[in-house]
Amino acid sequence: MIWIVLLMAQAAVPSQTERGQALFLDAQQGCGNCHALKGKGNAVGPDLTGIGHLGPQAIAMAARSTVTQYVQVVKLKAGGSFPGMPGKKDDKTAVWFDLSKNPPEKKELTPADIASVGGNDVWKHPPAANKISSEQLADIVAYIKYASTGSKKAVDPADVQ
Repeated sequence: MIWIVLLMAQAAVPSQTERGQALFLDAQQGCGNCHALKGKGNAVGPDLTGIGHLGPQAIAMAARSTVTQYVQVVKLKAGGSFPGMPGKKDDKTAVWFDLSKNPPEKKELTPADIASVGGNDVWKHPPAANKISSEQLADIVAYIKYASTGSKKAVDPADVQ
């Protein structure tokens, strides 16, 4: 009888990939606010499906990276600025995603709206800025690997430090 209670209690505990999916898709701080993965999330930043074949350390390094080569500071002629990720562009308008908003806010700007576009020295990739724990990052990495490859192999938090 006691083993039934133990099995039921164990079944109620979310798996690492389930915890990782919840963290990835979290509306406030999740990776899915900027990244897509197997059709879920937003395709503002790079799609993460392709990194699922990498080892946990490589995925963790990419997640914690503060390199923001795609992010630029957009200064507006009307005043103000924002860290932006460029989107589609034509002769009349350019789409920018304002990364100071969560989820990123899409802005359609004309060349007349923009005073300058320059390097980013302020905005940090959210996993680095939010200092997520190794346990949370291990859960996210497990979910990325599962969504990309179907593998449910557990990721040890020590492997993503």
